[in-house]
Formats: sequence, structure tokens, C-alpha cells
Amino acid sequence: MTPTETTTDHPPRAGAKEWIALAVLSLPAMLVMMDLTVLHLAVPHLSAELAPTSSQLLWITDIYGFLIAGFLITMGSLGDRIGRRRLLLAGAAAFGVASVLAAYATSAEMLIAARALMGIAGATLMPSTLSLIRNMFHDDRQRTTAISLWMMSFMVGGSVGPLVGGALLEVFWWGSVFLVGVPVMLLLLVVGPLLLPEYRDPRSGRLDLASALLLLAAVLPVIYGIKKLASDGFGWLLIASVVIGAVFAVLFVRRQRSLDDPLIDMELFRNRAFGATLGIMTAATFAMMGLNLFVMQYLQLVHGLSPFRAGLWVLPMTGAMMVGMVLVPVLVTRIRPGYLIAAGMAVSAAGIAVITQVGGSGGFDLLITGTCIMAVGFTPAAALGTDLVISAAPPERAGAASAVSETSNEFGGALGLAILGSVGTAVYRAAMDTDLPTQLAPEAAGVARDTLAGAVAVAGELPAGAGATLIQLARAAFTDGLQATAAVSAIIALAGAVLAAVLLRRVRAGEDVEPNSDDTAAGQVTPNVVAT
Repeated sequence: MTPTETTTDHPPRAGAKEWIALAVLSLPAMLVMMDLTVLHLAVPHLSAELAPTSSQLLWITDIYGFLIAGFLITMGSLGDRIGRRRLLLAGAAAFGVASVLAAYATSAEMLIAARALMGIAGATLMPSTLSLIRNMFHDDRQRTTAISLWMMSFMVGGSVGPLVGGALLEVFWWGSVFLVGVPVMLLLLVVGPLLLPEYRDPRSGRLDLASALLLLAAVLPVIYGIKKLASDGFGWLLIASVVIGAVFAVLFVRRQRSLDDPLIDMELFRNRAFGATLGIMTAATFAMMGLNLFVMQYLQLVHGLSPFRAGLWVLPMTGAMMVGMVLVPVLVTRIRPGYLIAAGMAVSAAGIAVITQVGGSGGFDLLITGTCIMAVGFTPAAALGTDLVISAAPPERAGAASAVSETSNEFGGALGLAILGSVGTAVYRAAMDTDLPTQLAPEAAGVARDTLAGAVAVAGELPAGAGATLIQLARAAFTDGLQATAAVSAIIALAGAVLAAVLLRRVRAGEDVEPNSDDTAAGQVTPNVVAT
């Protein structure tokens, strides 16, 4: 017998089975984040063994994230059609196999192919887990709590990834960092069928392959262009990539409007709780990801910490975010989501403002304090933003809505790394142009001017006094770049706070804003969904 969900005044509350299932769903989410961070530690080791070219090394590090971003929406929509549990388990199996292939790769080409498969498989995991949470937790407060706990798994994965990777590389070979995911996926494959319900839309049609290809052609060039901005600065290749992506995006949108069963229902973007929240989440990810890049470099290259110790000092920020995630479900019962997100973004801006006061090697305490305040302030946007996005979509479209949410985070992070990275780099180079010692050879001067790491390397080849002077100048220039980056991040966070206060002021927890409605909040009507 096939039960159906129906709209009731008192939605059923989740029991112990659903909360245990949530713990299971958090594992692959944590793993996806870990795999985004552990590779960077393994790059020197795999480079020594596989000897990739510079182009191959770029693809080894980037293709995983590229394909996750490119396939998220397609996989989310596919899960709505064939079953979210089915897609999750298939993706888990593929991710485990690809992880083994990556661990035992014997050539750069084999590693690139394995990382590509991991990216496609990873794109099935995030929307599947989040959309299953949407259908397992019908009570609004329980769902907000569940999403907050699910978001914690991302933070834990991002924080412990460098620590776990560093520990493994101390004992084992470079491929061991990829094997961390294998037992996790095996556990998911064993307990998933027992604990996780299946959901799919019985009225959905076939997946439109033309739409999937158009979406891929729209997303990948834009992500590639953003990456080129971060590495090479503004240029014709960036412009061409973005233009190509924009053209395919227009074609994709036009096709969605003409289909009876589109990959993405474009009408969702007319819903304020959906469209505005995506923009605010993008702004939050933009500010945080872009600034974190400079924070990690500051800890290692200015304050002189090893990568492992620098990773340990990220844990206070993770702890602050976890505290925030626990508080959000409680606070949202008393404060409207829009105001809570706005207040959080304002707190984050204050924390980032503290980072603008960091100066040289003596700013360690200010940096840690600022990052903790910033992190706890961003938690309402992360937890409530995700909740608002998936609640705004009907349950049968939860997979696609979840994927759109994750894609906005991917774009926000990529833009933050590229644009804020470019701002910080420009400030660093300008300061070095002014202060760089004239006695340096042109080639050495160019290396020192390019990055702080380059300046440290050049300083090691100079006499002790000259080397110390160069390092001092480079660290001061980098600190100027960190301060400028923090100032821009603070402005972005404040803009997000204003948008949340204005555009989401009428949205209440557990309610949606109907399309074309500015101020009216309406309860959600839940269509029938197959649940087995």
C-alpha cells in the first residue's frame, strides 16, 4: 500500500528512527566537505610520485568541485524522479569506488578521471540528503533543528579534513586521504535501506537530457571563469567564459519555461522566501569563504604556524558555528527568520570588522576572536536560509530546490575566493611595489611581489638581514591585503543583513510567501508524494 502525505493542522512529529536516520545522512555530507580540503595537503606528495604537469595538477585539484557544481541541480531533479534514497545509495556506491580508484591511481590521468567520478557522485549526495530531511521532518521546528544539525556535519567535515589528512600523511601514502570515505559509504549502503524512507514524485516525467546538458554548459564556463579570475586576474578568457555560460543559461531558462516537467520550476524564483534567501546565502558564503582563504594563509605565513596547527586554530571557529546552530532552532520560535538572519549577518559584519584591526604578527588574538564572531553570526543564514529554500518548494520538488540551494553556495564560495582573493592580492602587490628592496634581482623581485609564499622562498636565499627585512615587508603587505579583504567582506555581510530585514520581514517560520505577494505569508499546501 502506498501512503500519501496530506496537509494537516498538526504535522506528524519525527521519532527516534528519523533522528537516527539524520545521523546517517550527515555522514556523506561531512565526507563531501572533507574531500574538498584533504587533497590540498596531499598535492606535494602525489606530485612527487605521479609527476603531473601544471595543467594536470590544476585539473586534479579543480575537477571535483567543478563537476559537483555542474551536476547538483541535475542530480537533485533526478532524485525527485527516480527516488531520493535510490539515488543516494547509487551515488554512495559510485563515490566509494571512485575513492578507491583515486587512492591507487598510477598516473595523473587516472587520478583526474577518478576525481571527476567522485565529483559526479558527490553531486548526488548533497541534494539527496537534504531533500530526504525535508520529507522526514514535517514539523517546522524539528525540521529547522534537523537542518541545523545537518549543516554542522559540513562544518565538522571542513574543519577535521585538514587534521585527518595531515595525520594520515604522517604515516601512510598520499592515496590514504581518499580512503577515508570508503567505510562511511559502506555504512550508508548497509543501514540506508533500513533507516531511510524512499520518496519520489509519481507524476514526474523523464529527465530532460537537453536541459541537463544546457545547465552543464551554463555552469561550468562560469565556474571556470571565476577560477581564472582568482589565479590570473581579469582577462579575455574570463570574459569569454562568463559570456558563454550566460548564453547557455538564457537558453536553459527559455527551455524550462517551455517544458511541462522542467528540470527547475522557474516560478519558484518568484517566491520571495526562495529567491531572496538564495541571494542572501550567496552573499554569506561569498564573504566567509573569501576571507577564510586569507585567514589560513595569515596563520601559516605571517604567524608561522604549521598546516596542522593552523588547522587546530580553525576549531574555535567551528565550535562557535556549532553553538550558533544549536541556538538557531530556539531563537526562531521567538524571532522571525528574516530578522534573525539579518541580526546574524550584522553580528558577522562586526566580527569581520575586528579582523580589519589585525596588524602584523601581533594580531593573532584579534583574528581568532573576529573569526569566531563572524562564524556564529553566519549560522542563521546557513540553517534558516536552507530551511526557507526547501520549504518554499513543494515536497515533490525538494530535490531540485535543495540542489539550487547548494549551487548558490558553490557560486558564492567561488566568487568570494576569486573576487576577494583578487582584492587582497592587488593590495599586497601594490604595497610590495612601493617597499620592495631595489637590490633584488628582477626575477626574484617578481616572485616576491607575486605572493607571500614566494617572498618567503626568496628570503630564504638572501643573507640573514636582507631576508628578514623582506619577510617583514611581505608580511606587512599581506596584512594590508587581509584588512582590505575583511573590509569588503564586512560590507557584503551588512548588505546581506539589509536584504534579509527588508525582503524576508514578513516570512514566518514554517510559512511561505506566495508568488507575486510582497507581504502575505501563506501556509504551505502539500501535494501527494509517493512514500514507501
